[in-house]
Amino acid sequence: MKKLYFLFLIALLCTNAFAQRKGYWDQKVDYTMVIDVKEKSYQYDGKMKLLYTNNSGQELKKVYFHLYFNAFQPGSMMDYRLANIADPDPRMTSNIGTKEKPVYQSRIATLKPDQIGYQKIKSLTQDGAGTTYKVDGTILEVTLAKAIQPNSSTTFDMTWEAQVPEQIRRSGRNSKEGVELSMTQWYPKMAQFDEFGWHLDEYVAREFIAPFGNFDVTINIDKDYVIGGSGALQNPDQVKGYVKNAKVQSAKGKASWRFKAENIHDFAWAADKQFLVNHARSKGGVDVYLVYKPGAKTTESWTRAMEYTTAFFDFCGSKFGAYPWSTYTVVQGGDGGMEYGTTTLVTGERSLESLVGVIYHEAAHSWYQHLFGINETVDEWFDEGFTSYIEELAFQHLFKKTNPMPDNPVLPAYKSYIKLALSGKEEPASLLADYYNTNYAYSNEAYNKGQVLAEQLGYIIGQQNLETTFLKFYELWKFKHPTPNDFKRVAEEVSGINLKWYFNLFINTTRKIDYAITPGENNEINLINKSDFAMPLDVLIEYQDGSKELFYIPLREMRGEKPAENFSVYQGVKRTVLEDWFWTKPTYTFKVSKAVKKASIDVTARLADVNDTNNVFEVK
Repeated sequence: MKKLYFLFLIALLCTNAFAQRKGYWDQKVDYTMVIDVKEKSYQYDGKMKLLYTNNSGQELKKVYFHLYFNAFQPGSMMDYRLANIADPDPRMTSNIGTKEKPVYQSRIATLKPDQIGYQKIKSLTQDGAGTTYKVDGTILEVTLAKAIQPNSSTTFDMTWEAQVPEQIRRSGRNSKEGVELSMTQWYPKMAQFDEFGWHLDEYVAREFIAPFGNFDVTINIDKDYVIGGSGALQNPDQVKGYVKNAKVQSAKGKASWRFKAENIHDFAWAADKQFLVNHARSKGGVDVYLVYKPGAKTTESWTRAMEYTTAFFDFCGSKFGAYPWSTYTVVQGGDGGMEYGTTTLVTGERSLESLVGVIYHEAAHSWYQHLFGINETVDEWFDEGFTSYIEELAFQHLFKKTNPMPDNPVLPAYKSYIKLALSGKEEPASLLADYYNTNYAYSNEAYNKGQVLAEQLGYIIGQQNLETTFLKFYELWKFKHPTPNDFKRVAEEVSGINLKWYFNLFINTTRKIDYAITPGENNEINLINKSDFAMPLDVLIEYQDGSKELFYIPLREMRGEKPAENFSVYQGVKRTVLEDWFWTKPTYTFKVSKAVKKASIDVTARLADVNDTNNVFEVK
C-alpha cells in the first residue's frame, strides 16, 4: 500500500511540474442554430440559442459578438485598410491603372447594396429578458439584462438576417471557381473573454480567436445543394451527396442539413449544386471528406489527394498528438485556404502537389490553432509559423517521401526570413497581426519566421527535446487557449534550458544573428559575434588526419546544455562541450589538439545566421 501511495505521489509531482498556469480558466459557448437560406437573393435568416458559461470569476455586465460580414461594406475599416496599405491583397483589389503603373482600388468600395455583406440583429434576449445592444462596425456590444455572475451560465436567444457578400475575402458568393456559397465568419460569434480581457478586434482581413464550445447547426436550403462543413453530418441519408440512393427529405423544396461538433471554436460550411463528396477513413479512425466541383481542373487532383489527406492525420498524430475529432472535411470554396473547426475551405483548381500542400497547411491548423486556441490576432507566428512547420514535415515525409529527412526540413523558410531581415521591412513578430505596414512583412513574419523559431528551438534544446516538447504541450494544452509563454515553459521543463532570452529577442525585436569563424595561431579557433543576438554554437572541426570533432559552446543564459544529437553528419564524431559563452563578450577562442583542415559553424544549417558566408574556413 505504501509503495502504491509513493508511486501515486511521484506521478502527481511529475504532472504538477508541467501543470497549466495557476488559476487558468476558459469561457464556454454552446450554439444551437437554424438557418433558412434564400438562395436567389444570397440572403438568409438565422435563429440562435447560445448558452454562455462564465468561468472567469468576474461579473460580466456586457458581452460582445463579432458581425464579420459587416466588413464587406463601403467605408468599413477593411475597405480603408485596402485603400491605404502599401501592398494590398490582389484578391481584394482591382487595378484601375495600367499594368506599368498599377493603381489599386478596394473591391469593397464598389459594392452595390445587393452585393455587400451584412448581419442585422432583429432580436436578442437574455434568459427571456430584453437586452440593449448597438452595432459598431463588425462588433455588436450587448448591455445585459442581468449581469452574468462568476461560475454561472446564461442563455441568449437571437434572430438575425444576413446577406452573403461578393466573394472578396474568405466568405462570399460565387467564388472565382464558381462555388455558390462559401460560408465562413457567417454567424454572430461570441467574442473571446479571457485573462487579457475582451478581444474586440475589428475585422480588417486577418485572423481570429474565440471560446471553445459545442455546435448544433441546421441549415435549410434548396434540396439540390450539397453542403460540406464542420462537424459530423447527422442525417446523411436524408440529403444529397453523402449516401448512395439517399432519400432526400424536403419541405417546400428545401432539405435540412444538420451538423454537430464538440469542442471547436468556429463553424464553417460551403454549398453548391455540383459538389461531389468523396469519403475515406484514416488508419487512426478519422473520417475524411473531400467535397468539390468535379471537372477537368479538379477531379484528378482531388481524387488522388485523398490518400495523402488520410495519411496526414496518422502522421501528425504520432508527431504532435492524436487528432481528437471524428471527422475532417476539405471543401472547395473561398479564395485560397482557411481553417475552421474540423473543416477547411480551399480553392480547388490546383495541381496535385499544390492541392496536397494547401490541405496539409489548413489541416495542420487543427493543432495550431483549433486544438490549441491560439490568439491569431496577437501571436500570428505561433499560429501560422508552427502550422507551416507541421505542413512542411508532413509534405516531405508523405508526398515527397524524403528519407532521411533533411537536417533542416524548413530551409526555404530560413531563406525567406533572412531576405526579410535584410530588407529593412521587418517588424517585431510580437506586433498585432493587423498592424503590419506591409503584407510582405506580415506573411514572412507569421509563416516563415515562425517556422524558423520552431526549428531553431530544436537547435538550441536538441531535436529530440523539441519533439518531446510538442507532445507534452499537446497533453497539457489541448482544448485550451495557450500563449507562447506556455509553449516556452514546456520546452524549458523538457530540456532544462532557460529560453527567456531566445523568445524575447526573436519575437519582440528585429535583431539578427551573425557569426563568423577564423583560424588563429597554434591550432586556435576564433569565433566572432558580429551582431547583437547571442546563440549557442556547434562547431565541427575536420582535422588534417581525416578525423572530426564537434565542439559545442552553450550560451551562459541557457543555464544548461543540449544533449548530443543524432544527425547523420555527427555519426561517429567525438563531441566536446566547452565552457559557456555570454552575450556581453563578442569574441570566443578555443584551442584544438591537431592541425585543422576545415572548421564550420552549424553544418545542419539550423542557425538563422543572416550571413553564413563567413561561417566556414578551410585550410588549403
